[in-house]
Amino acid sequence: MLRFIYCHQNEDGGWGLHVEAHSNMHCTVLNYICMRIHGEGPDGGKDNACSRGRKWILDHGGAVSIRTWGKAWLSLYLAYLIGQDANQCPQSFGFFPLFSLYNQLYLAYLIGQDANQCPQSFGFFPLFFLYNQAKMWCYFRLVYMAMSYLYGKRFVAPISPLILQLREELHTQPYNEINWKKVRHLCAEEDLYFPHLLIQDLVWDSVYIFTEPFLTRWPFNKLRKKALEITKHIHYEDENSRYINVACVEKVLCMLACWVEDPYGDYFKKHLARLPDYIWIGEDGIKMQTFGSQLWDTSLGLEALLACKLTDENWTHTHERVRDNPSGDFGSMYRHICKGSWTYSNQDQGRQVSDCTAEGLKCCLLLSVMPPEIVGGKIEPERLYDAINVLLSLQSKNGGISTWEPVGTSKWLELLNPSELFEDVFIEQQYVECTASAIDALVLFKKLHPGHGKQEIENFIRKAAQYFEDIQRPDSSWYGNWGICFTYATWFALRGLAAAGKTYHNCLAVCKAANFLLKLQLDDGGWGESYLSCLAKAERDPTPLHRAAKLLINSQKEDGDFPQQEVARASLRTCMIHYPNYRNIYPLWALAEYRQRVPLP
Repeated sequence: MLRFIYCHQNEDGGWGLHVEAHSNMHCTVLNYICMRIHGEGPDGGKDNACSRGRKWILDHGGAVSIRTWGKAWLSLYLAYLIGQDANQCPQSFGFFPLFSLYNQLYLAYLIGQDANQCPQSFGFFPLFFLYNQAKMWCYFRLVYMAMSYLYGKRFVAPISPLILQLREELHTQPYNEINWKKVRHLCAEEDLYFPHLLIQDLVWDSVYIFTEPFLTRWPFNKLRKKALEITKHIHYEDENSRYINVACVEKVLCMLACWVEDPYGDYFKKHLARLPDYIWIGEDGIKMQTFGSQLWDTSLGLEALLACKLTDENWTHTHERVRDNPSGDFGSMYRHICKGSWTYSNQDQGRQVSDCTAEGLKCCLLLSVMPPEIVGGKIEPERLYDAINVLLSLQSKNGGISTWEPVGTSKWLELLNPSELFEDVFIEQQYVECTASAIDALVLFKKLHPGHGKQEIENFIRKAAQYFEDIQRPDSSWYGNWGICFTYATWFALRGLAAAGKTYHNCLAVCKAANFLLKLQLDDGGWGESYLSCLAKAERDPTPLHRAAKLLINSQKEDGDFPQQEVARASLRTCMIHYPNYRNIYPLWALAEYRQRVPLP
């Protein structure tokens, strides 16, 4: 773990959100604390890593300017700033409007020894209320569920000599002289991607000032105990994901919540058993990443290989898909149907993803027309129909497709996103990539199974194609939420439009997008795009495609591999993800399509 931290320390002494990112307070503080926990002294670490990291922190205002989630971790997990009065923090986050939750995430970190003034809120409010957790995006919902429980239990770690040292090392002034109320909304410039609106801070402060006097007095304080029943939602998510959860942040928080509830209980032990799903070992050390992208990588890789027409290969395969909906009354647990879907990783995780379902469905359809002695038995039609039901259920009124759950509330609620780090993550959204994958799969399904849901599928495709035309950007591109970025999304959009029957000759959006891509082609024939931007033409002139193919062919190494270049995938606008398989899947796929569709010069 220390090796990984040393390998990715930036030249300025800090750490970024991913290996190519600029340094920020959140990651630098947490990496510094991690080194100290692992036994490095204040000036220890490879190449003076600790002293360089601490200098960066102090030069940029100290740990008080860490973003909200960092404040929560420093307070909850390390008892870093809450002192001996931490046990006075009231139980919270279970009854009042969700907005009080965000105010409370600052925990005792923000308000010093007045920690007992924090009100609570999160899970007990009626469904019709504006901020009920059912309206939140599933990622954020589970994060704040676990944080709510941890805060409500007033969990803190014992104050140790190391924590006392950290209090002195990471501030620009003595710890006892810090005015916590003044820094409650402070966030370092390097950490601030999505600034809070003034009205948002006013709401959080108003809840803090006016709500707590009621919640600390009988009979209203009885509501706090009721609020802690939010653990039933946490356990439900744990059980239905086989303790993998949605992603690494949620996994750790839910595991910690289970430990606080019962450190010797089965819930916590089951969490420990699934930790290896997240731990990866590479030449740069041990890291905790996503639990895997097995289905996504497999489906794209399979489509690339099938495009090569390698029909003499033996295509043994399994249908790693979700066989049942979530257990019990899943609607009351804010879950959506998932029977027949595919997940991002494996069947255990159990949470449907629209584009993974579409790509998995397409692969099964492609394999179904191949000889059974090559691919094995076909998937039953009823299981395909289940997948179709999931895709159809995720289309919004504007024609776009969401990722995990149907869009359930108004876009303007995103203005109250409290995270500072992410944008467009507070509620579920529609995505270009998911919509394109769904169109592609449904068109093929309609061709092979014309008698099932024909009218519904045709309406779906028509609305989805119109969605692409409606949201095309002024520069004729589309924004990519799950890749980098405009080039990636434009490819997906054109793929979806082509599947829907749109061409360069009958669709203005396709014509404009093709011209957009041609303008960006580099002198060597390729295309490139940095993660910083996360801010049919062949019928007319195949020359650009010849140039691009030549670049790909010349880039291939002697062993058949393609070189690893910059980070290739993004999520949530600011999170970059390393996808080592992309460097081989997409060149292979592109060359296969080039060979079949473009006349050689």
